[in-house]
Amino acid sequence: MFTEYDVGHDGYLDLAELKIMMEKLGAPQTHLSLKKMISEVDEDKDGKISFREFLLIYRKAKAGELTSESGLEQLARLTEINVDEVGVNGAKNFFEAKIEEQLRTNKFHDEIRQEQEEKKRAEQEKILRRAQFQQKAAIFNN
Repeated sequence: MFTEYDVGHDGYLDLAELKIMMEKLGAPQTHLSLKKMISEVDEDKDGKISFREFLLIYRKAKAGELTSESGLEQLARLTEINVDEVGVNGAKNFFEAKIEEQLRTNKFHDEIRQEQEEKKRAEQEKILRRAQFQQKAAIFNN
């Protein structure tokens, strides 16, 4: 379901995507309600819902931490898996799809982290080379 509404294919549900999701689920929300829904699970405060944060909605619903008739409670209720209806294989496929999406998201974050580390290493090497050059240049200036 997450990937179905992530039309930007960026691994996040933004305000517009969440709006469309809620409308298609038959529970349209106001702009302020959508912003509140995002803020309730937005752990990294980026204004979007990642897949991990999306799963947090279900954890909060199961723990009873969502207020009755809140947007997130409606979302959890409308999208929960009923094993009696879809069977064990349907539930298995649902959760395998969620796990696969999480793995893809983790790989994406790992790639970003590696890229940032490479940039940091390159910057440190540049600083080291500059210092070495200045030392050698100082010999000629004396």
